[in-house]
Parts: sequence; structure tokens; C-alpha cells
Amino acid sequence: MLVLTLDQITIQTEDFNVAQEHQCLLQDAPNIGAIVTFTGLVKEFTKDDNTSLFLEHYSTMTEKVLADIIQQAKQRWPIINSRIIHRIGHLQLGEQIVFVGANSPHRSDAFAACEFIIDFLKTEAPFWKKEITSEGESWVDAKESDRKTRERWYNFIESG
Repeated sequence: MLVLTLDQITIQTEDFNVAQEHQCLLQDAPNIGAIVTFTGLVKEFTKDDNTSLFLEHYSTMTEKVLADIIQQAKQRWPIINSRIIHRIGHLQLGEQIVFVGANSPHRSDAFAACEFIIDFLKTEAPFWKKEITSEGESWVDAKESDRKTRERWYNFIESG
């Protein structure tokens, strides 16, 4: 079992418990007014029912990028605490792959920070994903739609 922890960031092979993670974010009460979480699941990229993913990363680089994303969110919104868990290794369809959570005195800030973190994580974090199907294996690139979603944050930042 591989578990790497750096502040609010965990990269691990095993599954995580969403309720436990929510409880961790709740421990900052009564200073918080909202907790927002996102749980991502492995989804199929093709119509092959036997699809699975294998994720790799370079720990030092990945940890730095994730820490930078959290720091950017904390500079933009009054986040008291945040959490990223990302799984690596071999994952099946429907398994949990990522957890992002943020708490804040205000719900709009918690929502914005959580969404910002996942949008940047999907396009900036150096995780390499290999899709495995009955037809073979292939590396998966970040989707153009994810890049466009990330770009809206630049427009938001410039106008804010």
C-alpha cells in the first residue's frame, strides 16, 4: 500500500472514505459555514465494458503542482481548509479516483474553491493515465473541454 501525504494532499493506491474526509473538513467548525466536496469516478472513455485505468505519477512534481493549486485557491477565496486525495495504480470503472474538499465561512467561496481545484487538477496535475480495454492499451490526454473549463478561471480572475 502506497500512501504519500503532504499537508492537505494524499496520493494513494487504496480507496478513500468520503464520510471520513467530510468529518476531517468539519473539524474546523464553528469557523466554517460550508463544506463542499467533489468525488470523481473512473468512467469509460470507449464503449468497452472492460475498460480500466492505470495511473502513474512522479511524486515530487505531482505534490508540488497540487500544493500550488491549493495555494492559488486559498489566495482567491477565504478557505480555512482543503483536501485533495488522488488515487494511482490500477482502477476499475466506477471506482473513486479523486476527492476534493474545501471549507469556508461562506458557501459561495467553498463552491468556487472546490470547483477551481478540480478544474486545475484535471489539466495541470502530472498524472499519466493509461486506458486498458479488451482492444489494448493507450495513454489518455487531458480533454479539450477540460482545458476550456480551466480557461474560464483566467477570465474570472482578470475580471475580478
